[in-house]
Amino acid sequence: MLRPLFLDLLSPFSLLSSANSVVIFLVVIANLDSDLTRKIIGAAIEVHRLLGPGLLESAYEECLCKELTLRGIGHERQKPVPVVYKGVKLECGYRIDILVERRIVVELKAIEQIAPIHEAVVLTYLKLSRNRVGLLINFHVPVLKEGVRRYIWKERKELTTETAEVSRENGESPDTHHA
Repeated sequence: MLRPLFLDLLSPFSLLSSANSVVIFLVVIANLDSDLTRKIIGAAIEVHRLLGPGLLESAYEECLCKELTLRGIGHERQKPVPVVYKGVKLECGYRIDILVERRIVVELKAIEQIAPIHEAVVLTYLKLSRNRVGLLINFHVPVLKEGVRRYIWKERKELTTETAEVSRENGESPDTHHA
C-alpha cells in the first residue's frame, strides 16, 4: 500500500491501522489550518498597524487582500455561497468576504462591537460552504488581537466531548439540544 509522503515523517510512530492513518491525516490538516489562520491574522495585524481603526470595512477588505497577495496566500473575495434547499442550489446573495486557500472563511467588520448576529453569520457561512475554520476580524479596535475571533464548525450529529468543547468555542452552551 502506498503511503502519502508526509506519513514517512511519522515513521517512528508506527502506524497500527488505517484508522490511525486517518487520525494522523486529520491532525496534519488541523495543523495546516492553525498555521494558515496565524498567517491571516498576521496579515490583518499588518493592515491594522498601518491604517488603524476608523475606515470602512471595504477598505480593510481591499488592503487585507493586497497583504495576502504580497504574502503569497491564495484567496477569493466576495465568494458566493449558495443555499442548498431540498437538493437544489439557490443563489440567495450570501457572500463570504474572503475565502483563504479554499478552506478558511474570513468575515470582516469595522464596527463598535461584535454582536451575536455577526458570530451567527460566520457559523452559517461555515455550514453552507462546508468549511471547518472561520475568522471574524473587527478592525474597529485599538489593538487588533482584541478584534479577532476564531470559529470551528463541527456537525452537531456527533455527540462527543470534542463537540461540547467546540460548541463552547462557538459561543453555545454544551447542553443545548437542537431538534
